[in-house]
Amino acid sequence: MKISVIIPTYKPQNYIYDCLNSLYSQTISKDFFEVIIVLNGCNEPYKSQLELYICKHSGINWRLFQTDIGGVSNARNIGLDAAAGEYIAFIDDDDFISPCYLKDLYSIANKNTIPLCYPLSFIDGTNEYTPYYITKSYDSLINQSCPIPYNKAKRFFGGPVYKLIHKEIIGDRRFNLQFKNSEDSLFMFLISDKFDKVALTSQDAIYYRRIRKDSAINKKRKTSEVLKNSLCVIKEYFKIYFMAPSDYDFSFFVSRCLGQLHIILHYLKK
Repeated sequence: MKISVIIPTYKPQNYIYDCLNSLYSQTISKDFFEVIIVLNGCNEPYKSQLELYICKHSGINWRLFQTDIGGVSNARNIGLDAAAGEYIAFIDDDDFISPCYLKDLYSIANKNTIPLCYPLSFIDGTNEYTPYYITKSYDSLINQSCPIPYNKAKRFFGGPVYKLIHKEIIGDRRFNLQFKNSEDSLFMFLISDKFDKVALTSQDAIYYRRIRKDSAINKKRKTSEVLKNSLCVIKEYFKIYFMAPSDYDFSFFVSRCLGQLHIILHYLKK
């Protein structure tokens, strides 16, 4: 097994089938990858609906897990513990990928280089695909010779999607269950001591990010909760960095902390 695709999902709506259909339509051989769906914090009718889809779409090694414990980090950790693939691809359940996504990422991946795709966004309910802030990073790097130092692609490392990660880079490290926000960027910083370079696919390998008003990222939060979380995240960045400062890139560490300070200032101005 070359690739394990991990999809955490909570009370999935019809959008998850766009995601699963895009995996079923991959141009890479179906015995090359597995799809691990982790249904977290809920059960029926969603589990039966997913099982029915799996039965109707044979040929892929679908693996469905259910846990009563909610949280995307816990779901991703379950997926990592179960993964049999040499590489890991994370996909959010409301997003989807182009047909050559896995094939193109895998073709340029290795233990020290993380391949990055071409990201586009779209508003839920439309078919208008547009660039967004991470796309600008891709555009600025595409004409550079690969591989590229990963700290030049910082915008790609706010979360685990858009890329393929060798399992040895992750090792036994997992998403921190202490945090409900910014845990994605913490995880990517945690494992950044194990890779040096990135490489870019062509614009054919696309990750389509769905923008929907009721998604977790758009959920309204209390200012006090945001401030407490961001301060704790900064503390965790310091803990990770100063446990092994020679293993982590200082500029990447600073950029992650500044990102949290930007969140704090944004909420204080409200």
